[in-house]
Amino acid sequence: MADDLKTDFQDLIELKKLISQSSDYKSLQVAAGSKTLNICYFSTLIDEKTLQTNVLLPMQNRSLDSDLERLEDLKNWIPVENVEISDQVEVLQAKLLKGCAIASFARDDRKHAIIHIATVEGVRQNNDTENEFSVVGPKVGFVESLDTNIGLLRSQVNIPNLVVKEILIGTTSKTRVAIVHIDGITNKEYVQTVEQRLNNIDVDVVFDTSQLDQFISDNSKTPFPLFLSTERRDRVVYALTQGQVAIISDGSPYFVTGPSTLFDFFISPEDYYLPWILGSFFRLIRIFGVIFSLFATSMYIAITTFHYEVIPRDLLEPLIFSRRNVPFPPLLEVLFLEITIEFLREAGARLPTKIGQTLGIVGGIVIGQATVLAGLTSNILVIIVAFSALASFATPIYKMSNAIRFLRFPMILASSIWGALGMFIGIGFLLVHLIRLTSLGVPYIVPIHPMRIRDLKDSFIRPSYEFINRRPSYLRTESLVKYKSAKVKKQNNLDRE
Repeated sequence: MADDLKTDFQDLIELKKLISQSSDYKSLQVAAGSKTLNICYFSTLIDEKTLQTNVLLPMQNRSLDSDLERLEDLKNWIPVENVEISDQVEVLQAKLLKGCAIASFARDDRKHAIIHIATVEGVRQNNDTENEFSVVGPKVGFVESLDTNIGLLRSQVNIPNLVVKEILIGTTSKTRVAIVHIDGITNKEYVQTVEQRLNNIDVDVVFDTSQLDQFISDNSKTPFPLFLSTERRDRVVYALTQGQVAIISDGSPYFVTGPSTLFDFFISPEDYYLPWILGSFFRLIRIFGVIFSLFATSMYIAITTFHYEVIPRDLLEPLIFSRRNVPFPPLLEVLFLEITIEFLREAGARLPTKIGQTLGIVGGIVIGQATVLAGLTSNILVIIVAFSALASFATPIYKMSNAIRFLRFPMILASSIWGALGMFIGIGFLLVHLIRLTSLGVPYIVPIHPMRIRDLKDSFIRPSYEFINRRPSYLRTESLVKYKSAKVKKQNNLDRE
């Protein structure tokens, strides 16, 4: 019995030591007559107004007249309906992570009072995901309040190992920025690197987390995003459990997570909510869509300018017929349509949602039909550009979609000068650039380069859950196994029998 009490006491000490690493963990001392009451809580999970009016103020008034002799008498001191007394570490941990305050007479006391003052409903606690629309699964998005966002994370990742470290950035704005990771999973080097780079930032105002993304990137001279930006809670939770670091600033509804690889930008949380066959199919569709969007128009220019011989005879006549009244070379024809599509995209993004949708549909149809009738472009090119624009929308992350849109234009220019050779030169430069990129020191196109055979299974396709029970080896996590697969559990049951 004494050994059990000693073990529980040690567990309590370890629990307090672990949770005290987080910036949103608060501990204060309140006078209870001649005694002192220690109260600890997570500020992102409780209603601080209730704490002030229903706990601290009544205790201050009551302590002037009498002493709090026993912890059980706290129920008569404060006007809180539900106050529990417990000495079990598991119960205290669970209640603390659910938004309760824990009170005790001494820091090493085993018996604690649990005060239920969790955040009340009625305040806007989350957004619907707008830019990353959720087809299947939760639709919980972050808001502009840092404390609310951390509370949303803690409600999903309900463990004391979730560590939140807060720093101030901005000589004028003094913006609160939180670094989030899971202790025991995330490699400490990534956390230290992120913290050091954030502390080295010297700006006057921080408006959004996207600014921090650019400041701490390994390479600022690239169109590719080196950190994944998301407004979805499930995507951030997935990144944290994989062993990545998450960053968010006050006033921004977007987290950035890293280190990120190229494949992370083509993975959607819906892949894991659907059967693995369907998830793999849709992931391959996205990857194919990016490749088509990047090379479709440049291939059209290369073929129509230099390589007519590769066109089948049955298709050659319709192609010549469609271009017979076009007075421009293929390069100008393609640039005219591509820039028109970009105009429509930008205009639609800046207008209210309903008007933007109408503009995109009506503008695309009217302009496309008018340009063909006016002889400015061929109808085959209109189809190719339309498919290319649709394919670029298959990318789940907006920043990666922008990078693909930009890279189409260098590929178009290269193919117009050297044809297919120009396309291969452009692909070569693109591959060399990707190979040289890193995110927090992790190669950007891993597990392709350097080759990681084991990590390839969750890149192009989404395998069954029994095959993805280990975290990626390239993240060098402190804990490699996420859960025991069905095969391992089955073998353990057979061994017991």
